This record gives sequence, C-alpha cells and structure tokens, in this order.
Amino acid sequence: MHPNALKLETGTDELLGEIRDRVATITLNRPAARNSLSNELTPALRRMIRQCGDDPGVGAILITGAGAAFCAGGNVKGMGAGTEKETSLEERVAELSIRQRTLTGALVALRKPTIAALPGPAAGAGMALALACDIRIAAESAIMTTGYARIGLSGDYGISWLLTRLTNTSRARELMLLSERLDAKRCEQLGLINRVVPDVELPDAAFALAKTLAEGPSIAFGFMKDNLDHAITSDFLSSLDQEADRMVRSARTADHKQAVAAFVSKTKPAFRGK
Repeated sequence: MHPNALKLETGTDELLGEIRDRVATITLNRPAARNSLSNELTPALRRMIRQCGDDPGVGAILITGAGAAFCAGGNVKGMGAGTEKETSLEERVAELSIRQRTLTGALVALRKPTIAALPGPAAGAGMALALACDIRIAAESAIMTTGYARIGLSGDYGISWLLTRLTNTSRARELMLLSERLDAKRCEQLGLINRVVPDVELPDAAFALAKTLAEGPSIAFGFMKDNLDHAITSDFLSSLDQEADRMVRSARTADHKQAVAAFVSKTKPAFRGK
C-alpha cells in the first residue's frame, strides 16, 4: 500500500483497495491461485465496484491483480463439486444472472473511467472482467484467453457481448471456439488491449493513466460513456440527438467554463465535477 493512500476495507484479504489522488486501486489478491475468483473475493469485488462508483472522492477506478496474473477466471478445480443437484436449473440460471449483472454488468454501467492493468494472464471470466473496463493496459508478458472451450463451458460475465463489440463477430467466434492463448502484442493488434508496456513499468504506467483520467472532467466523461454506449445499438440520427443533449448539458457545467478560461490563459484546468 502506498504511504499516502487511504486504505479501503474490503472485508477480506483476498481483495485489496486504496484511494490515492482520486484513483481507487482495487487489487485481486490471490496470487497463489492466479487471482481466480472465489466465494470471498468476488462478493468483495462487487461491493468495491459499487462503493467506489458511488464515492465522489473517486475519479477513476483501476483494477489489477497481485503477483504475476490479472485473473484466471473461475476456480476450475472447484467445478463439478457445486450445488447443481440441490437447486433447479432455473434457480442456477437466475443466480448466475444476478452475479453477472452485479459484477461486469455493474462495471460496464459505471459512469467513471475504469482501467484494467494486466500484469499477467486474464482468462475466462477474468478476461471478461478486463474487457468490461474502459481501457486495458498490459505488461509485455501478459496473455489473454477465453479458455471456456478447454473446460467444456460456453462463456459468462458478458464475454460474448464484449468480444463482439471490441473486435467483430468473426474474430469473437474464433476467440471463443479456439480458446487460444494470445500474447499482449497480439491482443493489442486485435483491439483487446489498448497499451502494452514493459513488465516493470506497468504499475507506474497504469496509475499515471488512471490519475490523468481521475483529474479529468467527470461530468463530461460520464456523458461520453452515455454516448458511446448508445452508439452501439442506435442509428446515426439517434446518436446525433443523444450527443446534442449531452453536449448542451456539459456546456452548462462549471467545469467547462473553467476549462475554457484555463485554455485562454494557457494554464491547466482544475476540474471539480460541477
């Protein structure tokens, strides 16, 4: 933990959290298990996403993993020992739907900038978690894989939706069906990762990126995300109308007026989210 950071109480040692310079850093902390999801880590992660999303003192959220992995997805070794016989198919579907909506669903719905920093593998649901963030920065040694085909599963946590929109339908089918391991540079070429940096530079580079966003115009950022989300499913004229609405609203903010004054005086604007 950084000496100038405010520690966040996550309720478990499997998830670490701190706030520094308006950046909330959330660290998956099961390095021995490649930060795979667990019955302790995952609920805590849901709480932290909601808590940081509601906190006005947080301008950006940075999600990363401890050690040499981002997140290996679900606990494969524990699969097959679940409660399928104790609950009906319908109950299991409803339970997973809620878990998905309150994790990657909640992450996508956040109006604050979100960054995933990948020190190593992001697989399965861990890959979906990374793709649900706005921007991904990875170490050169990081890899991504959907992984589901290798264990006879079809995919969850929005992986199909996210892959289709970040790449295209043909590439998404290839990535899901083949479940190949893709190195960081290949992921960058496919649009799955935004930036690749040397391993030793990842922590500082990721935080610097998050801090830049945390210092930005939070209201305008939220409107940008509204527009980008709307553009996925709307036609051009509808997108124009959406942008007109958000543009006029952002033009009325104190942040915009202050930024214009800073531009004229050639100084750095100090955005306050107002």
